Amino acid sequence: MSQRTPLYEQHLADGAKIVDFSGWDMPLHYGSQVDEHHSVRRAAGVFDVSHMCVVDLRGSGGRALLSRLIANDPGKLRSPGRALYTCMLNDRGGVIDDLIVYYFADDFYRVVVNAGTRDKDVAWLRQHAEALPVEVQERRDLAMLAVQGPRARELAAPRVGVAAEAALALKPFTAAMDGDWMVARTGYTGEDGWELVLPAGEARELWQALLAAGVRPCGLGARDTLRLEAGLNLYGQDMDEEVSPLACGLAWTIAWAPADRDFIGRGALEAERAAGSSPRFVGLLLEDRGVLRAGYPVHTAHGEGIVTSGGFSPTLSRSIGLARLPAGAGEQCEVEIRGRRLAARVVSPPFVRHGEPRIAL
Repeated sequence: MSQRTPLYEQHLADGAKIVDFSGWDMPLHYGSQVDEHHSVRRAAGVFDVSHMCVVDLRGSGGRALLSRLIANDPGKLRSPGRALYTCMLNDRGGVIDDLIVYYFADDFYRVVVNAGTRDKDVAWLRQHAEALPVEVQERRDLAMLAVQGPRARELAAPRVGVAAEAALALKPFTAAMDGDWMVARTGYTGEDGWELVLPAGEARELWQALLAAGVRPCGLGARDTLRLEAGLNLYGQDMDEEVSPLACGLAWTIAWAPADRDFIGRGALEAERAAGSSPRFVGLLLEDRGVLRAGYPVHTAHGEGIVTSGGFSPTLSRSIGLARLPAGAGEQCEVEIRGRRLAARVVSPPFVRHGEPRIAL
């Protein structure tokens, strides 16, 4: 049986088309996915992301646990409210999940993980926490909304459970807490905005207040086209337990220093880096008519690659994608779509950031 967020009935009342996503009944759109996409690029939209899993690490062993489990260095988190994007890896260097870690005190870290991996992530955290003075708390009592777009913070500020002045003062990748409310200046769209964590029982009131203020409800469809334009990875497509951060454009999330930090997967990553065997992780702009989709073969002069994510970009009015290509691949390639080879150009993501194209069309 599918799980439902605290806002499920509200989504039905708002006219959402509901689909299954990682075992959750979630809104795909509320009538027009493209209009929702443009609302986020031009004004403000709100997404129910309560299917994401919030995990609190309480106790003096939180930093030691994270130092062992994540590829980035939790030692970078020195001031309360700082956030860190990273991956948890297996012994082979494959990505168990990508996540955000928030630091609030030496005995309190908050981790937000993906919906489809939440059970294995929590089990992994608890397994490695057994010998440490830290408690792993899965916060099923909380909801999470993402309000995104150039007007998102302005419209949401009077309605969040943190003082508006403090919330508006947040810098990117920082967060503030007030009781069970958290406001984080993070997101998954390539636009400014907040991700809001709050008690589940208060989510519907906040959702309605945001809509009344002019924020548009948005579903998974727009969330995917927005993150694709922003060049952001999707777990299960662009990376998984067989793909390392070096092979999916996330080398920047690996902290090699200090050299004696023995995080899980480090040995495999060092061997991959030394061998120089990682493929190129790139953006693709389709130059012929068609639509890129995950799994399509990519033909280059140096061998075959694969599209990992693809779709139509409403902002660019072109089809775009992310792909893994052979290390020596150049700037031109062909994507095989239903037996036809269509011309594509290799570009560096993001395609769009803060509403503006970042590549030449």
